[in-house]
Amino acid sequence: MTDLSQPHLPGQLPDKRQVAASFSKAASTYDSVAALQRAVGLDLLARLPGDVTVDRWLDLGSGTGCFSRALAERFPVASGIALDLAEGMLRHAQALGGARHHVAGDAERLPLRDACVDLVFSSLAVQWCSQFSSVLSEAARVLRPGGVLAFSSLCVGTLEELRASWEAVDGSVHVNRFRQFADYQRLTAASGLQVLDLQRQPHVLHYPELSSLTHELKALGAHNLNPGRPTGLTGRARLQSLLQAYESWRDERGLPATYQVVYGVLRKPDE
Repeated sequence: MTDLSQPHLPGQLPDKRQVAASFSKAASTYDSVAALQRAVGLDLLARLPGDVTVDRWLDLGSGTGCFSRALAERFPVASGIALDLAEGMLRHAQALGGARHHVAGDAERLPLRDACVDLVFSSLAVQWCSQFSSVLSEAARVLRPGGVLAFSSLCVGTLEELRASWEAVDGSVHVNRFRQFADYQRLTAASGLQVLDLQRQPHVLHYPELSSLTHELKALGAHNLNPGRPTGLTGRARLQSLLQAYESWRDERGLPATYQVVYGVLRKPDE
């Protein structure tokens, strides 16, 4: 029997209620600081197979609806569903158009019937799901034969500079945890879907100061949500130690922040 279990210990990923609340709160500020998210989503759109025929699409983890609107432009005669765990994001997106339907739901238990969409598009959302195998099985369930799942996610190595700098200060969890790329390889191979493309690509952003990065993470709703994170305010001495540790990463472009992005394109076999 194929092992589809996750390698993570229980509680290692954030609680979904906290994720939903954090992203709902960030709905009004998200797009102002989401340059990486837009770049990754556009890259994922460009990876869609040229022969994909779409009558109905699902934007899974649709956020502010940026890519619901892009999908509506790409497939103008198709009907679209925007689905997100964060109801605040859905309310924000609905006012801007794009998808015909806006649905609050969980990627691991989709509130959709079998074989109802031709494309599941998900950009930088499934890293928050504790069971990626469930995401894959649900995508396979709702896809029609020949349909496509296109996703981007994050893996280990993301924000490595920040993680290493905090590690030099104390032993607490300050940076969100992500899966190994090998987990994505293993789980997609065992999904029953045909893997057309699966690769990891680093995106490196640069900031003039550490505060620019931490402000951006908060505005995105993607600041530290892990169980075991420290509570209370960060003391001045510890913050100064962090700043000094992160300065060791500085290059001529500023302070780097690396995002290890996973791109996957899979197709449901024809029956």
